[in-house]
Amino acid sequence: MKSTDVRNTFLDYYQKQGHAKVVSSSLIPENDPTLLFANAGMNQFKNLFLGLEKRDYTKAVSSQKCVRAGGKHNDLDNVGFTARHHTFFEMLGNFSFGDYFKKDAIHFAWEVLTKEYGIPKDKLYVTCHISDDEAADIWHIQEGVPRDRIFRFDKDNFWRMGDVGPCGPCTEIFYDHGEKAGKEKDPFKGIEAGEDRFVEIWNQVFMQYDEVTPGNLVPLPKPSVDTGMGFERLVAVLQGKYSNYDTELFEPMIGIASHLAKADYVTDPEILRTNKQIFEKVSAMRVLADHCRSVSFLLADGALPSNDGRGYVLRRIMRRAIRYGRKLSTDSSFLIPMSEALISHMSDFFPELKVRKDHILSSIKDEEARFLQTLDN
Repeated sequence: MKSTDVRNTFLDYYQKQGHAKVVSSSLIPENDPTLLFANAGMNQFKNLFLGLEKRDYTKAVSSQKCVRAGGKHNDLDNVGFTARHHTFFEMLGNFSFGDYFKKDAIHFAWEVLTKEYGIPKDKLYVTCHISDDEAADIWHIQEGVPRDRIFRFDKDNFWRMGDVGPCGPCTEIFYDHGEKAGKEKDPFKGIEAGEDRFVEIWNQVFMQYDEVTPGNLVPLPKPSVDTGMGFERLVAVLQGKYSNYDTELFEPMIGIASHLAKADYVTDPEILRTNKQIFEKVSAMRVLADHCRSVSFLLADGALPSNDGRGYVLRRIMRRAIRYGRKLSTDSSFLIPMSEALISHMSDFFPELKVRKDHILSSIKDEEARFLQTLDN
């Protein structure tokens, strides 16, 4: 299934269930100084969850642009070295603002995964909070998930917006990539340890409490649902790939990196685990493929490289990409042609990339020239 079909299937399904389709907000948050970049689908709905705003819908669906490269959620140093960490990613989400709750949320999720996408049920595992017998029973009794495929955890299955405010238990859905992806055969141990074989694809948060003071939970009058599914992870599952970087989403950029570096892009996880030289080259290509996405989208949404705040994070991503490009070849500029490929590949769904193309490419060119001059002196 092509990535565009994966995205559209999700959005179309929830629209058929009466959800309003809401376009992604900018990566640069409006009127929220607490947030460096949009990093989750719920960011643009924060005031709805807090009861500070009303809109003409009570349930929504979106594919949100996200960046996690600074602040509390910072994946930057992991990017390139794991199969599924990114600075930029899309988060597919469905949301209920006092409308439906656990029964419908769980049913929708299971139907999307097993019927709309056709994922085999025996490849999926579920986690619930140790206190949330209700969700565990819904999974088993309503959806038929065997008890031995439902695992209970504590802190990992309880979500908080902050030290106080809306919070609640969450249920997560994991996909088993099989033995080639990791040696841990026990799914409980694999999930608990974050083993690469068992990857979380969807988190559903049931906001049913208000934490008025730390540890003091008061039931909310209208519980809500906030879900987030990693788009790149889902595409990897549906395209039969172990790594997100091996999917059609990254193929145009990886192809350019491989060509310019005059090096093969190796996908076999066993070779990557055992051959350090190959792993380092592949990791550099993945860094570039990821970073050209975050750089292009941040520039499209108005960020500019600078020495503080958001601009500093953007500059750091750009310069990290340039450094890894130099590791592959001192004769080639990677970031500009890879960003051009990204813009061509993704501008149908994100037209701001095409609108801001000249600005994106000129900003990269200027920053690259400035940084290379520093490196060469």
